[in-house]
Amino acid sequence: MIESLPAAEPGAAASGLPGSAAWHGRSGAGASADSWLQRWLTTTADLARLQYTHPMFDAIIEEQHGRMIRVDNQWLADFASCNYLGLDLDQEIIEAIPAYLDRWGTHPSWSRILGSPRLYEDIEDQLTELLGAEDTLVLPTITHIHMAVIPLLADTGTIFLDSRAHKTIYDGCSMARAHGATVHRFAHNDLDQLESQLREHTKGPRIICIDGVNSMTGNAPDLGAFARLAREHEALLYVDDAHGFGVIGERSPTELCDYGTRGNSIVRHLGETYDNIVLVGGFSKAYSSLLAFLALPTNLKQALKTTAAPYAYSGPSPVVSLATVIEGLRVNEQRGDQLRFELHRLTRRVLDALDELGIATQNTSGYPIIEIPLANADEIDAVGRFLFDQGVYVTLAAYPIVPRNEVGFRVQVTAANTDDEISILIAALRKVADRFQMCAKDAPAVAV
Repeated sequence: MIESLPAAEPGAAASGLPGSAAWHGRSGAGASADSWLQRWLTTTADLARLQYTHPMFDAIIEEQHGRMIRVDNQWLADFASCNYLGLDLDQEIIEAIPAYLDRWGTHPSWSRILGSPRLYEDIEDQLTELLGAEDTLVLPTITHIHMAVIPLLADTGTIFLDSRAHKTIYDGCSMARAHGATVHRFAHNDLDQLESQLREHTKGPRIICIDGVNSMTGNAPDLGAFARLAREHEALLYVDDAHGFGVIGERSPTELCDYGTRGNSIVRHLGETYDNIVLVGGFSKAYSSLLAFLALPTNLKQALKTTAAPYAYSGPSPVVSLATVIEGLRVNEQRGDQLRFELHRLTRRVLDALDELGIATQNTSGYPIIEIPLANADEIDAVGRFLFDQGVYVTLAAYPIVPRNEVGFRVQVTAANTDDEISILIAALRKVADRFQMCAKDAPAVAV
């Protein structure tokens, strides 16, 4: 079975939070109706407390100029965005959008099974070529894909789930279990445990679910080793590379940096084929657009057109999303490698500064997701407020988003950040290191 979110620790409480029994003014037997909600609020008490009290949670962004944002009266350098290539601010893309609206309106009202604007076909054709896959299928979001496709692929067979796979994969596996699949978790990137499970649990179909570039550590798995196990045991390797697509790509003697070229995702970056692999990715990160895809065999694509709910029943993505993807693919072909080079350069500045300060990060890849754990998890609130006061906006990584020994904050660099903004961040990190307990770079790793 799938493990639930970690149980609340002694003393954790959610009373007084919106949604709890106390907030509704109930007590005794009358509160039992909210017991399920109370349990979840207690489990996520740390996160909920920050959500309702911290300026970096549920913030209203009043204004934006480049990667500078204004929250209330405070201007901050934004390192919480995942717009890795900076295409959300690209004037060439922005200026191209009105022509698409003139031709197609704001929103195609058909589900895809009824009718797809030619834009969809153009995207799938270009994407298939970019990825070097047999075929691709475009759907609104990665969450839609996981919730619909994982249960269909697993049927009443067996899923092997990496313990640190993204929460949306976890939810898709939970849905599959509700439809009769069996789910077994294995320790993060533990190939030996996975192989043992594959030998023990042979009921098919069998699906191995993992992340590509991990959304918190910024690191990639040994995809080749996972793929070999999948092929050896006649399993399907299902990979969510939301944070790798657009950033890393195929290697080339003429590449500008070790992110590779073309941004065509982890499969091409690590020199793998698509045999026994279904790749899932999205345009909401590097391409700054609301759209997602599967790279898959054509026969599976045709099957999903009648069995996957997002294709048959969901409303489609807005025309602006489709347009920004098409224009983004054009920009990627023309100057994407230059944007990736700039992204690599700025990310390297941050990683070098952390190295100089002796501050630990889980990032060993050099990719633009840099999680910085705190030595004292209880200081997350104070550290976040301090960074906010220093004019730096980051993603706070609270429990249970990450294990307690990894509580801290995540920096996401984009090609649209400036050197001045990186300097603001580095200066703030120096001050944080002086005032708070940071994990030392060479300290022994703590087992999760």
